Amino acid sequence: MTTTRSEWNKPLPTVVGETRPYWESCRRGELLIQKCGKCGEYQFYPRGICANCWFAGVRWVQASGKGTVWTYTVTYQNRTPGFAEDVPYVLALVELEEGVKMFTNIVDCDPREVTIGMPVEVTFVRANEQITVPYFKPVG
Repeated sequence: MTTTRSEWNKPLPTVVGETRPYWESCRRGELLIQKCGKCGEYQFYPRGICANCWFAGVRWVQASGKGTVWTYTVTYQNRTPGFAEDVPYVLALVELEEGVKMFTNIVDCDPREVTIGMPVEVTFVRANEQITVPYFKPVG
């Protein structure tokens, strides 16, 4: 599911080289991560080689988009434009079913309801025509 924010005023990522397939997949509403063609390890964030065995043959695979909250914090104060309007918000480290961890925000729930181990699934927010950002929300 992709929603569109009418006025995105947060920083945007720089889409370059090895991150381009990731951001293009997010724009399509798909979450891709990398998998090594030699040792079979998954990895995230995008890299040109396997962080486990240094093999250059990493490929992009579609992640399940499901995971659990590994750890989190609730931000109650942030004066930075684009974030000040969202407080309180949850910054979390989500462990995907594939085993990789992603920093993200937990959305569509009261921040007081977020718990470690909570099952979550990816959702996408369109920042502009080129960038769609993955967030996570509680399952169900």
